[in-house]
Amino acid sequence: TKTISKCYVQVTGMTCASCVANIERNLRREDGIHSILVALMAGKAEVRYNPAVIHPSAIAELIQELGFGATVMENCGEGDGILELVVRGMTCASCVHKIESTLMKTNGVLYCSVALATNKAHIKYDPEIIGPRDVIQVIKDLGFTTSLVKKDRSASHLDHKQEIRQWKRSFVVSLVFCIPVMGLMIYMMVMDSQLSDAHTHQNMSSEEMEALHSSMVLEYQLLPGLSVMNFLSFLLCVPVQMFGGWHFYIQAYKALKHKTANMDVLIVLATSIAFVYSFVILLVAMAEKAKVNPVTFFDTPPMLFVFISLGRWLEHVAKGKTSEALARLISLQATEATIVTLGPGNVLLSEEQVDVELVQRGDVVKVIPGGKFPVDGRVIEGHSMVDESLITGEAMPVTKKPGNTVIAGSINQNGSLLISATHVGADTTLSQIVKLVEEAQTSKAPIQQFADKLSGYFVPCIVAVSVVTLFAWIIIGFVDFEIVEKYFLGYNKSISAAEVIIRFAFQASITVLCIACPCSLGLA
Repeated sequence: TKTISKCYVQVTGMTCASCVANIERNLRREDGIHSILVALMAGKAEVRYNPAVIHPSAIAELIQELGFGATVMENCGEGDGILELVVRGMTCASCVHKIESTLMKTNGVLYCSVALATNKAHIKYDPEIIGPRDVIQVIKDLGFTTSLVKKDRSASHLDHKQEIRQWKRSFVVSLVFCIPVMGLMIYMMVMDSQLSDAHTHQNMSSEEMEALHSSMVLEYQLLPGLSVMNFLSFLLCVPVQMFGGWHFYIQAYKALKHKTANMDVLIVLATSIAFVYSFVILLVAMAEKAKVNPVTFFDTPPMLFVFISLGRWLEHVAKGKTSEALARLISLQATEATIVTLGPGNVLLSEEQVDVELVQRGDVVKVIPGGKFPVDGRVIEGHSMVDESLITGEAMPVTKKPGNTVIAGSINQNGSLLISATHVGADTTLSQIVKLVEEAQTSKAPIQQFADKLSGYFVPCIVAVSVVTLFAWIIIGFVDFEIVEKYFLGYNKSISAAEVIIRFAFQASITVLCIACPCSLGLA
């Protein structure tokens, strides 16, 4: 008997089923090639050949001559079938050994492990030689009952409903409290500019005086050192910090636990420090009964949280859209198949309903009018029209006669067909599409990975810079107090120079943190 080897060739440039047919037709004519199977979505050709006559590199060259890109794939393990079974009736370790040793002796089984505790068997096999039904039969013959591990067919793990809800809530909470804070801030800014005008032009009209008085209301001190403006900002800031920033805190904590610094750490750092610093400075001002209201950063956290939670919310909404598309794709898969046994002259001998996962390559499957094709295959007998719009988008039915290929998930219309399965399980076109979409969803864009990597360095850098700022100003202050006095306006003359310096240094370093956090890198 001549030996048959198997190789996989990655084929690029295939656009439709006729490309597949073209490659298959031309290669079958070549010497030494036993059979060839091309999967369009996976871009993969499985070739069985006689190594004495032809080499894989020559096969790739033949495909290239047809105008496609082709490279031989080194890891041939991709063609192995994997089977997960639930085995009932095992009582002890000898049962496990019995199943494992019998299966390993079976031709075509490459690897097998049975776990007594979970009642599960994990089997790798060569789909050319043996199929899942044969494996199940072997275990049944040993006197155990076995069934497939039921796969979750819904795409619930790709559903972003919960995240969408969570970020939307976070965004709304932040927004509700952010608007008044922003309003107050803008109002104060406008008023401040008018105030400075007032100091330059003594002669003011009565209306302008009125406006000034209304701005004084916000500067009015409820308690010594606590202005209405700061008190309101504080009240509005607390709920945002608690509810709006809740998820950020959790994420940041997890990241720090693993000794990494991500975007969330920065956000949490900046908002918490801005909040805590502002709060402390208010307490200090109240304790000192300061005449001039301290400069606080209560406006930073709400605005930051608004922008970032809006970004996250939109991101999850977009992801949810692809998930919906994916869930629809998954629902196109048939769940059962009718396998028939043919006698000589294609006479139907018997037929049975089985789970789609149990269909083996080479099985003859019967598809009735209105039924879905459970697997990819080739028509053996029958004529029909098939709706393949799920793959091609073509609404017109396509005629199928013996020798044509059919795609899993497409719908048979008027005639009954017998097909021979060519791609089953995870190799069908539909499964490949689902896999591609899943991969596209779980993988990050390269730029996103880059941003993550950068923020890994960015966070420690910013913290370092703000610490440097703190010490630099303390040193400058003790060397030359005039500089600090020039920039730190309106401090209470009654407090010591050292305290003034330290306060100013803190204010400078906090400002660095607060400003660096909502940087474009993070928001993007």
